[in-house]
Amino acid sequence: MIVPLLDLKAQYNSIKTDIDSAVAEVFESQYFINGPQVKQCEKAISNYCNTSDAVGVSSGTDALLIALMVEGIGAGDEVITTDFSFFATAGSVARTGAKPVFVDIDPISYNIDPDQIRSKITSDTKAIIPVHLYGQVADMDPIMEIAEEYNLTVIEDGAQAIGAEYKGRRAGSIGHYGCFSFFPSKNLGTSGDGGIVVTNDPKRSEMLMIFRNHGSKPKYYHKFIGGNFRLDTLHAAVVLAKLPHLDSWSDVRKHNADRYRQLIEEKGLIDNGVISLPVEVANRHIYNQFVIRAEKRNDLQAYLKEKKIGTEVYYPVPFHSQECFAYLNQKDEFPESEAAANETLALPIYPELSDDQAIFVVNSIVGFYSDQRYI
Repeated sequence: MIVPLLDLKAQYNSIKTDIDSAVAEVFESQYFINGPQVKQCEKAISNYCNTSDAVGVSSGTDALLIALMVEGIGAGDEVITTDFSFFATAGSVARTGAKPVFVDIDPISYNIDPDQIRSKITSDTKAIIPVHLYGQVADMDPIMEIAEEYNLTVIEDGAQAIGAEYKGRRAGSIGHYGCFSFFPSKNLGTSGDGGIVVTNDPKRSEMLMIFRNHGSKPKYYHKFIGGNFRLDTLHAAVVLAKLPHLDSWSDVRKHNADRYRQLIEEKGLIDNGVISLPVEVANRHIYNQFVIRAEKRNDLQAYLKEKKIGTEVYYPVPFHSQECFAYLNQKDEFPESEAAANETLALPIYPELSDDQAIFVVNSIVGFYSDQRYI
């Protein structure tokens, strides 16, 4: 049996007619930049996220970057964020010339630990970027309280969490900005790079639209230096075709997560202490990834690869240990981020994962811990 980490072909085949029709419509119109589907996509996403506005952009990375640019964040400023995320989170801060300041994670949710934020605030701090890692919203109430106290901008990195909820509020709707990715592997992915920024502030929304088009308004007149951050019409059309299916896909991911829990617990892997399961802290975890902690993680991953089971480590190197950030000379310790980097492993969780495939994955994990080579 082969169990890939993700099976995009299976998803495409399930909605092939919808996707092909949406793509064909764009090609028939030849309206590839700022076509009507872009506005339709923005409206649909803002409704879905319960925000007043949404502005389509060229990627999830550019969503973060443009939000920072609109806020005027740059050289001499500091932005507080998690030590444990995909590189774009910290990389976007550094690209503006600002200094990323890292905070360790909560070991249960893998999200930024709000209790450690206040000690990192200085007179140069301008923003906080909490990341909703793996599909679960960070603990936003204390983050927003700190931001209000110090007059800081909050930019939610929801690249892995569209549709996730925190105390009944959708990811992206709590901070001043919510940034999402439409990278193909995301729960709501397009046919290439794409992203969107949501906000409840009309003035910020207007500035996002200006900055995504080189800072131009009206055309060829520039009060600001922006960038080419537009969302392609083709990608917007694919997102529109997929969006009606997103909640059902998220429900099946939740079902797959519950099935893994049951199978893993039945096999005694929890009792043996060799596996720890993800914990649902917020209201709605949408499981962009199903991430376990495992003893002898690297050996387990290699063993599963031999069994043709796809896995991934998200992420093997915390930001403070990345070579490109050595100049920051951060002397703080990040024990939880380092532990997560050494112990976590993502298992296949895509909606089309079958019962037989899930059973095979868990039985293979049992086989690893029973194999004399690894005892």
